[in-house]
Amino acid sequence: MEQPQPETTTTDHQLLELIQKGDRLAFTELYNRYWDKLFTVAMNRLDDEHEAEEAVQEVFLSLWQRRATLQLTHAVSTYLSVAVKYRIINHLDKQYRKKRHIDHLSISAPREEDSTSQWLSEKELRSQLEQSINKLPEKCRIVFLLSREEQKTNAEIAAELNIAEKTVEAHMTKALSTLRQTLHISVPLLIYLLEK
Repeated sequence: MEQPQPETTTTDHQLLELIQKGDRLAFTELYNRYWDKLFTVAMNRLDDEHEAEEAVQEVFLSLWQRRATLQLTHAVSTYLSVAVKYRIINHLDKQYRKKRHIDHLSISAPREEDSTSQWLSEKELRSQLEQSINKLPEKCRIVFLLSREEQKTNAEIAAELNIAEKTVEAHMTKALSTLRQTLHISVPLLIYLLEK
């Protein structure tokens, strides 16, 4: 028997509870509720319709795949917003690496082995950095991405997430320390990688 269609008055939290039980109609409602907003954000940053659609679809696919174990500490809208921004970072990083690789090939002579190995080393570090960011605890990762991607101040992040500014500082310190230790690199090199 088909499940009743969730009403548009259903809250995001109620929809999420239904989604966690495998309710596809609730998932469709949440998808329809946030698709346009998330797509607009992605399109503004990526300036490519296909890339923007892909980024948003990845967010919703991940939400559905993780529905049984998903534990949100913030509003669904905040989770989706941060998730799509993280996907944008990934897409921009891929574009940057692809462009850098093409630029490198166009200006490098075959004998420049040092430059090639340096580029490969940096590429590997960026890949490891991406993986390490993904492994940060959820709150820590959200704070870190709001700071890195949105260039928000600690005060702005504290206001957006409804937490103390000291808590934001603690999360940032923990994130940077964890990334530095995980990647076994110096603080200046970590900052260089994060600014790219």
